[in-house]
Amino acid sequence: MYSEITLPKGFKCAGIAAGIKPASVKDMALILSETPAASAGVFTTNQVCAAPVKVCREHLEHGLARAIVMNSGVANACTGSEGIVAAKEMAAEAARLLNCAPQEVFVCSTGKIGPQLPLDKIVAGIGTLISAADAESVQKTAEAMMTTDTRPKVSVAEFAVDGKPAKIVGFAKGAGMIEPNMATMLSYITTDAAVEQHALQAALKKAVDSSFNRISVDGDQSTNDTVLALANGEAGNTKLDENSADWAVFSEALERVCFELAMMIVHDGEGADKFVTVNVKGAVSEIEADLAARAVANSMLNKTAWAGTYPDWGRIMDAIGYSKAKVVEEMVDILYDETQAVAKGCRSTVAQEALIKVVSQTEFAINIDLHLGEGSATVYTCNCTEEYVRINY
Repeated sequence: MYSEITLPKGFKCAGIAAGIKPASVKDMALILSETPAASAGVFTTNQVCAAPVKVCREHLEHGLARAIVMNSGVANACTGSEGIVAAKEMAAEAARLLNCAPQEVFVCSTGKIGPQLPLDKIVAGIGTLISAADAESVQKTAEAMMTTDTRPKVSVAEFAVDGKPAKIVGFAKGAGMIEPNMATMLSYITTDAAVEQHALQAALKKAVDSSFNRISVDGDQSTNDTVLALANGEAGNTKLDENSADWAVFSEALERVCFELAMMIVHDGEGADKFVTVNVKGAVSEIEADLAARAVANSMLNKTAWAGTYPDWGRIMDAIGYSKAKVVEEMVDILYDETQAVAKGCRSTVAQEALIKVVSQTEFAINIDLHLGEGSATVYTCNCTEEYVRINY
């Protein structure tokens, strides 16, 4: 699927089966920059966060990075001081083999919360990853990141800065425990553009806010969420910052890659077979529009109604009503795509069959107008089927 994609200049990657998961399933991945790269990161806001998140936050202060090492199958979350030691050992072993500082290695884990990492397998796996790394192993790397994902997720953008060709390649994993700010997802963004570190951090945060923080599968926020970006400057351009002539070109490419990866996550939502866009406008503020949109997107009553092709607009009215956004019932309009279900807070004259036709599609939008102000927001979500329960029980 991604076998023809190559990484930006100066990057290598690998994905292997280290024995963390059974049956020779790939479960460790590496992204490596041959030269020190400017680094940026955005992490979970959950008060309970995994050991690798804590270590990554510390290492981000260094500002430069050589590698990202990750494992799937075990989250290294709620593992106490032993988990911190294990996460630091992952970084230290990679640093030893790469002849760099441990602070130049980010570590990530995803999988089951509670168990300690099988550190012997991981240490051995790090050596194998470094030996196997090349610019072409994009497919293997993306596969090694997966947990309940049904498919790997990679996005590419090519552009020019200072007249020089540059590239972004982004990886992501995620299918469940997905809720804005952020989700049980990992994403790694690589670029050969030269970017000033503080500008890269600002650009990544902006890109995450309009992509990964706009999605929800099941309303559950994880302990391990991490988005990391590395920019090694191998494209040879003058280092970019917010005042550079080509800053918009770079930042728009970064936002595009993040958005594409975020949409892949929602389309791959656990057990989901419908992609739903929830648009709210006319709110008192953007904050209140966001509250209303998230309430609708995260409502299990709505998600199950969409799964049953049941256009129950009453559940949408209920969700916006408890959302903490200001709502005047008699002013609310709700449309399924362009088909109006609610006019001024009451059922419209549209036939139920027309609404069922919309909800029967694999992709549709819920468009809500509160008619109270200029605030607007969008959240991307999916339905919830019986398969979600089977995956998670």
